[in-house]
Amino acid sequence: MGWIYLILGGLFEIGWPLGFKLAGTASRGHLAFIALSVVSMALSGLFLYLAQRSIPIGTAYAVWTGIGAVGTLFIGIFAFGDPAGFWRLFSAFLIVAGIVGLKLA
Repeated sequence: MGWIYLILGGLFEIGWPLGFKLAGTASRGHLAFIALSVVSMALSGLFLYLAQRSIPIGTAYAVWTGIGAVGTLFIGIFAFGDPAGFWRLFSAFLIVAGIVGLKLA
């Protein structure tokens, strides 16, 4: 169950930078997007808390931040036109490889 909590926490970790980006670029609804960020932060932290009860905190934190970082990178690329150069994608691959390595270790 800890890994399910951790994946959920990582997905909510993507929500708060997305909410801030939308708040900064939207012509309307700034407060709703900021509220989305705050709720995402709270849920992300809650699920990390629940996950680290059964997963070592170092592993849980690394996986949690990795999911958030790579997920946010891909949302930036696909939704906001951020650059998708080889080195950015290769670096994201290395993060994912590290997450898989932590899960297997």
